[in-house]
Amino acid sequence: MSQAYYVNVSRASDLQDPKERFLYRFFEMLPGLLSFGSLGIIVLFSWLFPMLVAFFVFGFIMYWLLRTVYFSFHLRSGYKKMREHEKTDWMKKLLDIPNWQDIWHLVVVVAYKEPFEMVQESLRAVASSEYPADKLLVVLALEERAGVLAREMGVALEKEFKDSFFRFLVTSHPANLSGEIAGKGSNEAWATKEAKEKIIDPLRIPYARIIETSLDADTIISPGYLSCLAYHYGTVPNASKASFQPIPLFINNAWQAGALSRIFSFSATFWQTMNQERPEKLITFSSHSMSFQALVDVGFKQRNVVADDSHIFWQCFLHYNGDYRVYPLYYSIRMDANVGKNFLETMKNMYKQQRRWAYGVSEIPYFLFGFLKNKNIPLSRKMSLAFEFIEGHWSWATAPILIFLSGWLPLLLGGQAFSATLVSYNLPIFTSRLLTLAMLGLVLSAFISIQILSPTRPEYRKWRFAATAFQWALFPFTMVFFTAFPALDAQMRLLLGKYMGFWTTPKFRRPIDSA
Repeated sequence: MSQAYYVNVSRASDLQDPKERFLYRFFEMLPGLLSFGSLGIIVLFSWLFPMLVAFFVFGFIMYWLLRTVYFSFHLRSGYKKMREHEKTDWMKKLLDIPNWQDIWHLVVVVAYKEPFEMVQESLRAVASSEYPADKLLVVLALEERAGVLAREMGVALEKEFKDSFFRFLVTSHPANLSGEIAGKGSNEAWATKEAKEKIIDPLRIPYARIIETSLDADTIISPGYLSCLAYHYGTVPNASKASFQPIPLFINNAWQAGALSRIFSFSATFWQTMNQERPEKLITFSSHSMSFQALVDVGFKQRNVVADDSHIFWQCFLHYNGDYRVYPLYYSIRMDANVGKNFLETMKNMYKQQRRWAYGVSEIPYFLFGFLKNKNIPLSRKMSLAFEFIEGHWSWATAPILIFLSGWLPLLLGGQAFSATLVSYNLPIFTSRLLTLAMLGLVLSAFISIQILSPTRPEYRKWRFAATAFQWALFPFTMVFFTAFPALDAQMRLLLGKYMGFWTTPKFRRPIDSA
């Protein structure tokens, strides 16, 4: 299948045709126009039409209350399935699949400046897998720009793990390559190409029999994870045109993280857990797996994008004319929460990480342009995914602000005429009570967070677990300052054409106490 030119576009300037470049640039501006336009209209209408805004606020908060209830059911169901899958003997189930031994794993661990012990722990987890070691191809993808420490780490880890897998390869991604953004995606693309040339092609392993798994340097997999992944790959239809998404648990250092960082991390975990229950809407995020055949077909991950983990889904979706999907793996992988050397650094890193995640909004112009060019994808599928993704990024940037602030705007800007109405009197009371009711959904989040954390540090006193529950009272604060504001920041940059580079989250683990 030949590669269409629009699959390799990453920004408006990549296009030669002025009309296409203008259209793509409009799509880049669209998310910011929608978000900032919505907030501006709310402020303006609170002044001109306060009664209209008051009724909008009533309806909007009711909608989010019902949505919270809906997602709470998905969260509970997803968590229950995750626990069931983690107790399943997937290796035993795998034995029932004919020719399961032909399934290979290519595991790429991408590292930059992470501590030696962190990368070592990640590789040891892969080496402890119950899946046969003679079917494991492992690549440690390092960065040349990380300097001499990275080279020394590569030598030491190669010495330790060279006999732990069928093949173990250490690569060094060259610095300052033309036409790419330095980051995880470009490093992984380089490493997978190296694996193809130095391992896979010489061994003549069929690409469709290889599952490529992308792991961040802090990712810890359980012994049964690769068996679970291989079972799903061997049983789902058309597995060579599919990605597989596990549930990320940011708990490696959760007890070292502050309350805000834990809330931030668990929010990401819960969102992914809920999305497992909506596989038709699922898009790859962070560490995930896919067929090596698909990677080869699309020319590997693009080297000049920031949101590489979601971008590879859209690449494949456009290349295969919509015949590509993400399957949920109700199985967890463990990663690090965002922890800095002090409180202020942690807050700064949380904001930057959320902004980088929110810069996934740059996928909107990519797939909208691709949808216009690709006439083979069903219109209903285009509209469903486009609405879900656009609405998701709009809500990400605006919903917390609208929920927590718009109830007061008509009172502040509506004037004396509105202030004298019964609606004006009831607006703050109504919104306060509904928000209090909606916050009851946080009780479920608190319960699940304790369930997840309990096995990790059983020697902690009970008051520490109680504090973990009460920390969810900070959730509204994180929603505005560490969710909406970073998303608006990312959308503003795309709106103005101030494109972001890849920001690598610093990894830091504090000493642990058992108080």
